[in-house]
Amino acid sequence: MAEKVYPDAPSALSGLLRDGMLIASGGFGLCGIPERLLDAIRDSGVKDLTFASNNAGIDNEGIGKLLRTRQVRKMIASYVGENKEFERQYLAGELEVEFCPQGTLAERMRAGGAGIPGFYTKTGVGTLVAEGKEVKSFNGQDYILEQGIFADLAVVKAWKADTTGNTVFRKTARNFNVPAATCGKVCVVEVEELVEPGSLDPDAIHLPGVYVQRIVVGAPYDKKIEFRTTRSTDVG
Repeated sequence: MAEKVYPDAPSALSGLLRDGMLIASGGFGLCGIPERLLDAIRDSGVKDLTFASNNAGIDNEGIGKLLRTRQVRKMIASYVGENKEFERQYLAGELEVEFCPQGTLAERMRAGGAGIPGFYTKTGVGTLVAEGKEVKSFNGQDYILEQGIFADLAVVKAWKADTTGNTVFRKTARNFNVPAATCGKVCVVEVEELVEPGSLDPDAIHLPGVYVQRIVVGAPYDKKIEFRTTRSTDVG
Protein backbone atom coordinates (compact mmCIF):
# COMPACT_ATOMS: atom_id res chain seq x y z
CA MET A 1 0.00 0.00 0.00
CA ALA A 2 1.13 3.55 -0.64
CA GLU A 3 1.48 4.27 3.09
CA LYS A 4 4.45 1.91 3.16
CA VAL A 5 6.45 4.30 0.95
CA TYR A 6 8.59 6.97 2.63
CA PRO A 7 10.34 9.92 0.96
CA ASP A 8 13.84 9.23 2.33
CA ALA A 9 15.82 6.92 4.59
CA PRO A 10 15.65 9.03 7.77
CA SER A 11 11.85 9.23 7.60
CA ALA A 12 11.62 5.50 6.82
CA LEU A 13 13.48 4.81 10.07
CA SER A 14 11.63 7.41 12.11
CA GLY A 15 10.46 6.01 15.45
CA LEU A 16 12.22 2.68 14.94
CA LEU A 17 15.72 3.35 16.25
CA ARG A 18 16.92 3.14 19.83
CA ASP A 19 20.16 2.46 21.65
CA GLY A 20 21.07 -1.18 22.22
CA MET A 21 18.85 -2.68 19.53
CA LEU A 22 19.56 -5.73 17.35
CA ILE A 23 19.56 -4.98 13.61
CA ALA A 24 19.64 -7.61 10.86
CA SER A 25 21.29 -6.17 7.76
CA GLY A 26 21.41 -7.72 4.29
CA GLY A 27 24.32 -7.73 1.92
CA PHE A 28 27.59 -9.53 1.22
CA GLY A 29 30.69 -7.36 1.12
CA LEU A 30 29.48 -4.35 -0.87
CA CYS A 31 26.89 -6.35 -2.83
CA GLY A 32 23.28 -5.71 -1.87
CA ILE A 33 23.96 -3.55 1.19
CA PRO A 34 21.30 -1.01 2.28
CA GLU A 35 23.57 2.01 1.87
CA ARG A 36 21.05 4.79 2.45
CA LEU A 37 19.53 3.12 5.49
CA LEU A 38 22.92 2.45 7.08
CA ASP A 39 23.89 6.08 6.51
CA ALA A 40 20.66 7.18 8.19
CA ILE A 41 21.31 4.88 11.16
CA ARG A 42 24.77 6.39 11.51
CA ASP A 43 23.45 9.94 11.26
CA SER A 44 20.77 9.26 13.89
CA GLY A 45 23.44 8.82 16.55
CA VAL A 46 22.02 5.60 18.08
CA LYS A 47 24.68 3.54 19.82
CA ASP A 48 25.44 0.19 21.48
CA LEU A 49 24.01 -1.57 18.44
CA THR A 50 24.25 -5.27 17.67
CA PHE A 51 24.33 -6.10 13.95
CA ALA A 52 23.59 -9.53 12.52
CA SER A 53 25.14 -9.43 9.07
CA ASN A 54 27.41 -11.58 6.95
CA ASN A 55 30.15 -9.00 7.41
CA ALA A 56 30.73 -5.39 8.39
CA GLY A 57 31.40 -4.07 4.91
CA ILE A 58 34.83 -2.53 4.43
CA ASP A 59 36.46 0.51 5.99
CA ASN A 60 34.10 3.48 5.62
CA GLU A 61 31.53 1.53 3.61
CA GLY A 62 28.43 -0.29 4.80
CA ILE A 63 28.42 -1.14 8.51
CA GLY A 64 32.07 -0.09 8.46
CA LYS A 65 30.84 3.51 8.66
CA LEU A 66 29.13 2.77 11.96
CA LEU A 67 32.25 1.06 13.29
CA ARG A 68 34.18 4.25 12.61
CA THR A 69 31.70 6.26 14.65
CA ARG A 70 31.78 3.64 17.45
CA GLN A 71 28.03 2.99 17.32
CA VAL A 72 28.37 -0.81 17.10
CA ARG A 73 28.83 -2.81 20.31
CA LYS A 74 28.59 -6.32 18.86
CA MET A 75 28.74 -8.07 15.49
CA ILE A 76 27.16 -11.44 14.71
CA ALA A 77 29.00 -12.18 11.49
CA SER A 78 30.65 -14.76 9.24
CA TYR A 79 33.32 -12.99 7.23
CA VAL A 80 35.25 -10.08 8.68
CA GLY A 81 38.55 -10.15 6.82
CA GLU A 82 38.29 -6.97 4.73
CA ASN A 83 37.74 -4.38 7.46
CA LYS A 84 40.85 -3.07 9.22
CA GLU A 85 38.89 -1.02 11.75
CA PHE A 86 36.83 -4.11 12.61
CA GLU A 87 40.09 -6.00 13.19
CA ARG A 88 41.55 -3.21 15.31
CA GLN A 89 38.49 -2.88 17.53
CA TYR A 90 38.14 -6.64 17.99
CA LEU A 91 41.79 -7.20 18.89
CA ALA A 92 41.68 -4.21 21.26
CA GLY A 93 38.64 -5.64 23.05
CA GLU A 94 36.48 -2.71 21.95
CA LEU A 95 34.06 -4.78 19.84
CA GLU A 96 32.27 -7.98 20.80
CA VAL A 97 32.17 -10.53 17.97
CA GLU A 98 30.07 -13.67 17.67
CA PHE A 99 31.48 -15.64 14.76
CA CYS A 100 28.88 -17.70 12.93
CA PRO A 101 29.35 -19.90 9.84
CA GLN A 102 27.63 -18.41 6.79
CA GLY A 103 25.09 -21.17 6.29
CA THR A 104 24.30 -21.22 9.99
CA LEU A 105 23.85 -17.43 10.03
CA ALA A 106 21.47 -17.57 7.07
CA GLU A 107 19.50 -20.35 8.75
CA ARG A 108 19.42 -18.52 12.09
CA MET A 109 17.84 -15.56 10.31
CA ARG A 110 15.46 -17.76 8.36
CA ALA A 111 14.49 -19.62 11.53
CA GLY A 112 13.74 -16.36 13.31
CA GLY A 113 11.56 -15.28 10.41
CA ALA A 114 9.65 -18.57 10.65
CA GLY A 115 9.21 -18.28 14.41
CA ILE A 116 11.63 -21.13 15.14
CA PRO A 117 13.65 -20.44 18.31
CA GLY A 118 16.39 -22.99 17.65
CA PHE A 119 17.68 -25.83 15.48
CA TYR A 120 20.46 -28.41 15.46
CA THR A 121 23.29 -28.42 12.94
CA LYS A 122 26.53 -30.37 12.42
CA THR A 123 28.35 -27.22 11.33
CA GLY A 124 30.85 -26.21 13.99
CA VAL A 125 30.80 -29.42 16.00
CA GLY A 126 34.15 -29.88 17.73
CA THR A 127 35.28 -26.29 17.03
CA LEU A 128 35.26 -23.00 18.91
CA VAL A 129 31.83 -22.35 17.37
CA ALA A 130 30.40 -25.10 19.58
CA GLU A 131 31.71 -23.73 22.86
CA GLY A 132 28.93 -23.23 25.40
CA LYS A 133 26.26 -24.71 23.12
CA GLU A 134 24.12 -27.76 23.74
CA VAL A 135 25.26 -30.89 21.89
CA LYS A 136 22.79 -33.62 20.98
CA SER A 137 23.25 -36.89 19.15
CA PHE A 138 21.04 -37.88 16.21
CA ASN A 139 21.62 -41.27 14.56
CA GLY A 140 25.00 -41.50 16.23
CA GLN A 141 26.25 -38.10 15.12
CA ASP A 142 26.66 -34.94 17.18
CA TYR A 143 24.84 -31.72 16.41
CA ILE A 144 24.95 -28.34 18.16
CA LEU A 145 21.97 -26.18 19.04
CA GLU A 146 21.86 -22.79 17.33
CA GLN A 147 19.34 -20.08 18.17
CA GLY A 148 17.12 -18.30 15.68
CA ILE A 149 17.73 -14.57 15.27
CA PHE A 150 14.80 -12.33 16.17
CA ALA A 151 15.89 -8.81 15.26
CA ASP A 152 14.29 -5.56 16.39
CA LEU A 153 14.80 -4.15 12.89
CA ALA A 154 15.75 -5.49 9.47
CA VAL A 155 17.30 -3.24 6.82
CA VAL A 156 17.75 -4.65 3.31
CA LYS A 157 18.50 -3.54 -0.24
CA ALA A 158 16.45 -4.68 -3.24
CA TRP A 159 16.29 -4.10 -6.97
CA LYS A 160 12.55 -3.50 -7.35
CA ALA A 161 9.48 -3.39 -5.16
CA ASP A 162 5.87 -2.45 -5.71
CA THR A 163 4.12 -0.10 -3.33
CA THR A 164 2.65 -3.02 -1.34
CA GLY A 165 6.16 -4.28 -0.56
CA ASN A 166 6.45 -7.24 -2.93
CA THR A 167 10.17 -7.29 -3.57
CA VAL A 168 12.63 -8.58 -6.18
CA PHE A 169 16.38 -8.83 -5.68
CA ARG A 170 18.89 -8.83 -8.52
CA LYS A 171 21.09 -11.90 -8.94
CA THR A 172 23.81 -12.25 -6.26
CA ALA A 173 22.56 -9.13 -4.49
CA ARG A 174 19.81 -11.34 -3.06
CA ASN A 175 22.43 -13.02 -0.79
CA PHE A 176 21.47 -12.51 2.89
CA ASN A 177 18.75 -9.97 2.17
CA VAL A 178 15.77 -12.34 2.19
CA PRO A 179 16.51 -14.14 5.49
CA ALA A 180 17.51 -10.83 7.10
CA ALA A 181 14.25 -9.23 5.98
CA THR A 182 12.08 -11.95 7.44
CA CYS A 183 13.64 -12.03 10.92
CA GLY A 184 13.02 -8.39 11.83
CA LYS A 185 10.03 -7.21 13.85
CA VAL A 186 9.98 -4.33 11.38
CA CYS A 187 11.53 -4.57 7.90
CA VAL A 188 12.59 -1.49 5.94
CA VAL A 189 13.48 -2.11 2.29
CA GLU A 190 15.66 0.23 0.27
CA VAL A 191 15.03 -0.18 -3.46
CA GLU A 192 16.48 0.98 -6.73
CA GLU A 193 13.08 1.17 -8.43
CA LEU A 194 9.51 1.42 -7.17
CA VAL A 195 6.68 0.14 -9.38
CA GLU A 196 2.92 -0.14 -9.16
CA PRO A 197 1.15 -3.28 -7.92
CA GLY A 198 0.71 -5.81 -10.71
CA SER A 199 3.89 -4.74 -12.50
CA LEU A 200 5.97 -7.59 -11.07
CA ASP A 201 5.61 -11.20 -12.17
CA PRO A 202 4.10 -13.00 -9.16
CA ASP A 203 6.40 -15.98 -9.81
CA ALA A 204 9.44 -13.68 -9.58
CA ILE A 205 8.71 -12.27 -6.11
CA HIS A 206 11.53 -13.12 -3.70
CA LEU A 207 10.11 -11.37 -0.62
CA PRO A 208 6.32 -11.05 -0.22
CA GLY A 209 4.98 -7.71 0.90
CA VAL A 210 3.63 -9.18 4.14
CA TYR A 211 7.19 -9.05 5.49
CA VAL A 212 7.75 -5.40 4.52
CA GLN A 213 6.53 -2.49 6.61
CA ARG A 214 8.39 0.43 5.03
CA ILE A 215 9.97 1.20 1.65
CA VAL A 216 12.31 3.92 0.47
CA VAL A 217 13.85 4.56 -2.96
CA GLY A 218 17.61 4.93 -2.59
CA ALA A 219 18.64 5.47 -6.23
CA PRO A 220 20.82 6.68 -7.82
CA TYR A 221 23.76 4.60 -6.62
CA ASP A 222 27.48 4.61 -7.37
CA LYS A 223 28.77 1.13 -8.11
CA LYS A 224 31.51 0.45 -5.58
CA ILE A 225 34.04 -2.31 -6.24
CA GLU A 226 35.64 -4.07 -3.30
CA PHE A 227 38.62 -5.42 -5.24
CA ARG A 228 39.43 -3.87 -8.59
CA THR A 229 41.35 -6.21 -10.89
CA THR A 230 42.52 -5.02 -14.29
CA ARG A 231 44.67 -6.33 -17.08
CA SER A 232 46.92 -4.62 -19.53
CA THR A 233 45.31 -3.44 -22.77
CA ASP A 234 48.55 -4.35 -24.51
CA VAL A 235 47.77 -7.80 -25.87
CA GLY A 236 50.57 -7.76 -28.42
